[in-house]
Amino acid sequence: MRRFFYATSNDISNGTDTSYPQLSTLPIGGSAELTESIVHHWCRVLRANIGDQGVLFDGFGGEYHVQLQTISKKHATVTLLAHTNDDRSTPMLTKIGLVMSRGERMDYAIQKSTELGVTAIQLLSSHHGEVNLKPAQVEKKLAHWQQVAIAACEQCGLNRPPLILAPISINDWLKSATIASTITPLNDVMSVSSIVAMLSQDSYYQLLQQPADLRLQLSVPAAGQPAMPESLSTALQKKNPYIELLIGPEGGLSDDECLQAQNVGFEPWQIGVRVLRTETAPVVALATLHALLPLIAP
Repeated sequence: MRRFFYATSNDISNGTDTSYPQLSTLPIGGSAELTESIVHHWCRVLRANIGDQGVLFDGFGGEYHVQLQTISKKHATVTLLAHTNDDRSTPMLTKIGLVMSRGERMDYAIQKSTELGVTAIQLLSSHHGEVNLKPAQVEKKLAHWQQVAIAACEQCGLNRPPLILAPISINDWLKSATIASTITPLNDVMSVSSIVAMLSQDSYYQLLQQPADLRLQLSVPAAGQPAMPESLSTALQKKNPYIELLIGPEGGLSDDECLQAQNVGFEPWQIGVRVLRTETAPVVALATLHALLPLIAP
């Protein structure tokens, strides 16, 4: 059955600024107007017909089984048939500070991190990074990467899309980081794409403003460095642990950046004996965390 993200706010970069109600405010058996994006994809591209059924999720929790009720040239409505309170989220919050890479490699990192249940991705620029966006590029690229995450949710069944946070320099990110606070306040709606501006205020995502239980810096193999920090086992024993990961660019983080990360609590974590590409590292790290969680958690 086709799944569609029901955005309560549109991407203002395309010239529209329409808001839609949260699906939870509508009664089962009632009707809902589809967003422009869903009308285009479901009714035009996929040529859906009245009576066809699908699934909508708006990120605020669960999903809705719906049936197409009306279709016109620019609009369509559905009947809400049932609600399933299943987000398919993992019992762990994860936030990745990811230095931006080019083209398909960045899309891959975001797509696969989404499939593996990441909660948020903070986009970063760094000394050895290959991408530094101009201010005029940020809104468009942020919307693109948020849509990559949303499309991955539609495919994999996750009902709470990760937030893609607007890029900042790794120095600014680490300077503002302390053990007792997070790095980017989500009450600043400019830090996310307008597509998820309202969603970012939900209590589920506000949990990202609490202190992380553990911060890990993905590093290259080094002599004498333990394969896994002892603190990782301790963190994973907590109820719904919150872990932050820092992943550098292809050229690696500079010595100053590594030292700065260490000074604000990021412990080095090398996974295996090989050097991972920047788009591979978040996939391996998240998969490893999810594999370890049921083995370590009480």
